[in-house]
Amino acid sequence: MDLINPLWTPRAKQDSALETFLNDVNSHFGLKLSNYHELWRWSVDDIEQFWEYWWQQANLIVSHQPSDTLRKANSFEKHVWFPEAKLNFAENLLRYRDENIAIVFRGEDGSRETLSYKNLYEKTASVANKFQQLGVQKGDRIAAIMPNRPETVIAMLAASWLGAIWSSCSPDFGSDGILERFEQIQPKLLVAVDGYQFKGKTFSICEKVKTIKQKLACDCILLNWQQCGTVSETIDWNKLISSDISLPFEQLAFNDPLYILFSSGTTGKPKCIVHGAGGTLLQHLKEHRLHTDIKRKDVLFYFTTCGWMMWNWLVSGLASGCTLLLFDGNPFYPNADTLMQVAEEEAITVFGTSAKYISALAKEGVSPVERYKLAKLRTILSTGSPLVPESYDYVYQRVKPTVQLSSISGGTDIVSCFALGCPILPVYKGELQCRGLGMAVDVWNQDGHPIKNESGELVCTKPFPSKPVGFWNDTEGTRYHDAYFNRFTNVWCHGDWAAITDSGGLIITGRSDAVLNPGGVRIGTAEIYRQVERVPAVIESIAISQDWEGDARIILFVILREEEQLTDALRSKIRETIRKHASPRHIPEIILQVRDIPRTRSGKITELAVRDVVNKRPVTNTESIANPESLAEFKNRYELTDQ
Repeated sequence: MDLINPLWTPRAKQDSALETFLNDVNSHFGLKLSNYHELWRWSVDDIEQFWEYWWQQANLIVSHQPSDTLRKANSFEKHVWFPEAKLNFAENLLRYRDENIAIVFRGEDGSRETLSYKNLYEKTASVANKFQQLGVQKGDRIAAIMPNRPETVIAMLAASWLGAIWSSCSPDFGSDGILERFEQIQPKLLVAVDGYQFKGKTFSICEKVKTIKQKLACDCILLNWQQCGTVSETIDWNKLISSDISLPFEQLAFNDPLYILFSSGTTGKPKCIVHGAGGTLLQHLKEHRLHTDIKRKDVLFYFTTCGWMMWNWLVSGLASGCTLLLFDGNPFYPNADTLMQVAEEEAITVFGTSAKYISALAKEGVSPVERYKLAKLRTILSTGSPLVPESYDYVYQRVKPTVQLSSISGGTDIVSCFALGCPILPVYKGELQCRGLGMAVDVWNQDGHPIKNESGELVCTKPFPSKPVGFWNDTEGTRYHDAYFNRFTNVWCHGDWAAITDSGGLIITGRSDAVLNPGGVRIGTAEIYRQVERVPAVIESIAISQDWEGDARIILFVILREEEQLTDALRSKIRETIRKHASPRHIPEIILQVRDIPRTRSGKITELAVRDVVNKRPVTNTESIANPESLAEFKNRYELTDQ
């Protein structure tokens, strides 16, 4: 890693909130912290002091202040943050009620809508009133099959206004996948759309909504967005926006449930992960205001659906008073640079997306720097999978050379991040800039010892406020414990394969359960992908481990450009590229061509499903895969050869 020549460095004099926070910490506690890494070290060495101070600085709207910062139990997983604190999540997100723009919606067809903070508050109050009339109370679940539109934000805020628990998925989910999630949580109310647009086509989901409504046996509100038809015995969304009655905000304990998010479900039924109101809010405010430097003047965008935790992360931006940019549809329709055009037209300041999107732009040869000024754009965020070094080069050469590119990482499990961007640190190629404040993140080897500059398990050794409340219907907490605390005693094991670098940043190379292990050498799949994608003929790849003759061997599947064929010469080029830039250990024994690669509905490739198919094991939950038909191409290839 080149620590001499960073790709981006912060200005010598800058007015970031993080710089101000560092100075305030020094003044308040009589410290002499001189940089971010010293600030981080203080924040995890005295973790209660940090979170207590951030609680004060975050300026939350609370009805009852906490008596203690952390009520300790006999284990990490049972510690309770800010006991006796009372607040309402929606009240904090609706604290601004002026004419500033709260939400801009852009559709793939070019449509545009806006909503002021005043309008957002009024509409949410009306919907909350109607929800209450339908019998919604604190603790009830409201489930949604919705696109990334303003109405979805309004419905979520109305639910949390009443103390109800929100859970959502995008309308492209299949019926079985939706029911596998929502039947577990038994919602009081279903909010759904009639259809959606994607790649210039309109898709009706009325029949799907009808089926799901009948199975869930609950009231259903229908947003007739695409005019695809109606569903009998549903309530018209437009009839909810008719009241000027404003109810009091239901006050919740810090750890009362706010959201239920679902794991990808690639190894069984999706786990229902319950997140608390206070922990989600406090953590998101830290990540937005300190790590991303969000202020009222900002336009915050993240390309996401309502089935990915980045939607929840994005919506919390309202608590900082910025403008949210919502986009729904195909990011490459009608043109490959559609989102770049939106960024230009809407003066986006923080542009969030996936590593896959950046890689796809590069493969398409899109060069935004030649068409757009992107004058207001200061930060690009990337998550979902590791951002390869070549994508860093692409952003700085072809998108904007002065932008701060921050790869961030966390997950549905914590509805937030362990690793983040930092406006007062440089950006180095291939690295996530820093560990988040108040997050005692480390990398351990298999024996549970901290390691540096080599890959191991990403762990968090101390409690943090956005730790899940638990899993729904997991009364004894057994599944919750097994998911995060079974690997190391009293330590959160996240399931990522990572390394801490000399700069204090991180390199994440994939999920640890997908780590390849030929000859006992553990290899992160991203280590292979970043080398394979240097080869111009390759669009994308997936590597898995196949059980073979008492050991394991690496199988690489590649998607090639239309005009390319997987010849012996191309196989040799791929292998030589891997050998040169990684090591001989990384070279796959078999390389095969496929037309498609299975991925989850949040866009992540699913190595485990392919591994199970190739190793003659059943794939237990194909509903979690956006394109399950792609698995057929991997079948009947058990005795794989290059031919």
